[in-house]
Amino acid sequence: MSYTQSEVQAIIDEFSKVSAESRGKLENKLDGFDATLEELHAQVDNLEVILGRRGLGGGGWSAGSESAKEHRCSFNSWVRQGENGAELRRLEVAAGLSSVNDPDGGFLVPDEMAKEIDRLATESVAMRRLARVVKVQGEYKRPLSKGGATGGWVSELADRPETASPELTLFQPMMAEIYAMPSVSQKLLDMADFDVEIWLADEIHDVFTEKEGAAFISGDGVGKPSGILDADKMVANANWTYGKTGFIAGGHATLLNSVDALIDLQHALKPTYRKNGVWLMNDATFSAVRKLKDGDGRFLIVPGLTEGAPDRLLGKPIEIDDNMPDIGANAYPVAFGDFGRAYTIADHRNGIRLLRDPYTAKGNVRFYCTKRLAGGISNYEAVKFLKIAA
Repeated sequence: MSYTQSEVQAIIDEFSKVSAESRGKLENKLDGFDATLEELHAQVDNLEVILGRRGLGGGGWSAGSESAKEHRCSFNSWVRQGENGAELRRLEVAAGLSSVNDPDGGFLVPDEMAKEIDRLATESVAMRRLARVVKVQGEYKRPLSKGGATGGWVSELADRPETASPELTLFQPMMAEIYAMPSVSQKLLDMADFDVEIWLADEIHDVFTEKEGAAFISGDGVGKPSGILDADKMVANANWTYGKTGFIAGGHATLLNSVDALIDLQHALKPTYRKNGVWLMNDATFSAVRKLKDGDGRFLIVPGLTEGAPDRLLGKPIEIDDNMPDIGANAYPVAFGDFGRAYTIADHRNGIRLLRDPYTAKGNVRFYCTKRLAGGISNYEAVKFLKIAA
């Protein structure tokens, strides 16, 4: 639509007639919007602090970031000299790491350091990559269904008879505490070029990954997580019931020489779990499986096509964990499952705590590092094992 010059001038004149009173009302409304925006910013700032304290993220605003930086600096000073404990406790709360004054429980390591340890653990422990990992504030509880619900077809006006209800069970793995106690000389701590955070992260990582990796596979649940491989709960898959782990027999004595057994193992898993299935075995077993061929002489294992991509067996990725047992009589060296549904790891939100001990070994400082976690099978249908014959 086009306008003549006179029409355009008329529109301009009309706008110019807006009274000063109307313009004043509009400016007042804009001022009100500005005030509302400031209030919203303040609310978001408060929410960021709350989220940070609960371990749910946050910390992106300047106040949280500055507190985190101050806490990290104070923590580093405390680790080196053992001073400023009261200030460190205040900054721990301000940085959103803790809201509880617990002087006997040690100090929480900075977020960056905790995340680095978690990253290293994920790279080193296969079950941390495969399992479901959750953060919890206290004990972890989750209701699970054993199945058993029934149903049927009915017409629009027909009666709906009552059906059986599914049987529920409570998954509640017990919290356990893992610890590491690295030691270093005070002289080394006094050296400015000694990166104490990297040293601590490496030392804690080495111990935690070794202990966690073993517990997630074969832990007995006494003071440690229950592992995914519990020989007392193993039954032939044909006799499987809830609360047991099914296995497929294969191999002979100390050999794994049956391609058919691996195929049977894969298909022992229901299709809903098989689509996300992953093979789990140690490196020695992987070496044996690499030598297996199909009827046409082709190797069963297909190497990853790109760097870092997993090798694949019968179309599914392979994960290596040397905590899995070797091939041997009555051993369970190969697992296949949807581990994200089969196993749950619950990490306590409080993270890693640190106590400084300069007294036990004079001239050296011991660091007592602790972390609370739980782990256990959360779905017995979602994983199956291969058992080697006697």
